[in-house]
Amino acid sequence: MSEEMKSEASLKKKILLIDDEEDFCFFVKLNLEQSGKYEVLTATSGSSGIILASKEHPDLILLDIIMPEMSGGQVAELLLENPKTKNIPVLFITAIASRREVQSQEGIIGGRNFIAKPVTPDELMARLESFFKYHSQQS
Repeated sequence: MSEEMKSEASLKKKILLIDDEEDFCFFVKLNLEQSGKYEVLTATSGSSGIILASKEHPDLILLDIIMPEMSGGQVAELLLENPKTKNIPVLFITAIASRREVQSQEGIIGGRNFIAKPVTPDELMARLESFFKYHSQQS
């Protein structure tokens, strides 16, 4: 890999999407990577997501709540218990919270960040940009 490509890749934010819906993962990855701002890793189960998070150290984890093997809440707890992953921010992306609920709470429910499904690519991009802007100001 050339130095220019390495430099460009290091400017991209690495996002891990953990969601059991393969089509959703495919389209989120496609849309976010087309922006040129993000590298997206996907996992379709909680356990594979935990392993990938520990190995890849993403800048953010997008985490579905309703999954068959273990819930997003359980995944988040395990991530918090692991010294390698405890500081990775998690943004829940779920259909169990309505868009109206999420908007009325400014995206935060119970102290956690949420994005309601279905989400358009533009909504997701705007939410990620504000999330990273906020977190860069907090550092």
